Amino acid sequence: MFFFTATINSWQNLLEDNQLKLIILNTFRWFVNNKKAAIHGFVIMPNHFHVLWTPLQDNYDIIFSFKSYTGSQFRNYLLENNPSLLKNYVSSQGDSQFNFWKRRSKSIEMMTRTIAGQKLDYLHQNPLQGKWQLCEVEEDYYYSSASYYFDETNHFDFLSRYEDWI
Repeated sequence: MFFFTATINSWQNLLEDNQLKLIILNTFRWFVNNKKAAIHGFVIMPNHFHVLWTPLQDNYDIIFSFKSYTGSQFRNYLLENNPSLLKNYVSSQGDSQFNFWKRRSKSIEMMTRTIAGQKLDYLHQNPLQGKWQLCEVEEDYYYSSASYYFDETNHFDFLSRYEDWI
């Protein structure tokens, strides 16, 4: 099990657009349905996201696939809906046309259930932080797994409880 964080290039608030959040959610769903990963918790913030997941394949491959696929979907969406935004993500590396994600993401292996629980609490509290103030209580932020853990409301059919995996 890993706590993974990916940030939008230059900390831009690209993920304020709910359609782009849906791309991330649909990618989580695809990973679960295709037995690439189990998703235990997540939060999608305006410029980054956190996920607690268990890769069912190599962790590096999962991260690469996730960032590559979501990046191509972001590109397609922006070409159709807001092409002027693409200039903010033009790649200087030559390995792709656009880079939506910062190159170095954080992935931390969860060695105990206690640590995994702490990371889950951290990601659920993210929308409450002073910088964001996206909601008043954790479970009210829709783009998070908080309601799944707090009141068992499951808006996302791909979630599985972390306690069952560690």
